[in-house]
Amino acid sequence: MPRVSPYLQVVDSLRARIEAGEWAIGDKLPSRARFADEYAVGQSVTQRAMEQLIIEGFLEGRAGSGTYVRTPRRRMRMLRTRRRVPGAGNTFRSEAAAHGIAASWDSRTVPQAPAPERIAARLAIEPGAPCVMTRYEFMADGSPAELSESWEPLAITSGTPVVLPEEGEMRGAGVVARMRSIGITVASVVEVPRPSRADQNQANLLGISLGSLITQIERTYIDVDGRPVETADLVIPDSRYEIAYAFPVD
Repeated sequence: MPRVSPYLQVVDSLRARIEAGEWAIGDKLPSRARFADEYAVGQSVTQRAMEQLIIEGFLEGRAGSGTYVRTPRRRMRMLRTRRRVPGAGNTFRSEAAAHGIAASWDSRTVPQAPAPERIAARLAIEPGAPCVMTRYEFMADGSPAELSESWEPLAITSGTPVVLPEEGEMRGAGVVARMRSIGITVASVVEVPRPSRADQNQANLLGISLGSLITQIERTYIDVDGRPVETADLVIPDSRYEIAYAFPVD
């Protein structure tokens, strides 16, 4: 993982202090000069940190007045549970609806993308085998909330009405429902979450700063015969989501 810069350390500290209630909603924050002294950094570092918290929705700047604590942008809980295979419907849409948040997304599909080695290994296919690759940018209340890159082997969906995930009657229905419509039953899903820091491309797409905390989830859907039918890489910004795992006790 990249080394955490001083500015990100200040961001994390100020965010934690705001969330702990050190300053109430509407309170004016001390000057960046005071924070610079407190954290033993330059004023440019504290200015950049406060600008990041404005982007995240914790603070607001008022021209000629200063920086104030605002009602924070709503943070969604992403619940992963064994009781329901994630993606049985549009998971992002249902999560957003539960929080009263308007969900939308943009997608771009490459109909015949050769599978790179890492994807081929997860799908149990030969490297270079043709896949349908779709990149998603999910929005919550109009702000970037999540990224996803999905891969499906063409050998499974070619010639079916669901070969393109975001076209036709099953558009946006989710992997499980789309596969069910062509006679494939998804039986399980494997998820591997990894904490990380945003690279420049991820930061640009999510409207966060380079090095901001993210969780990367490697997710693979598997059918009743043990065959992987889709795999995806999800990028979840910490400022928008907390991730919770819930499991029944047998």
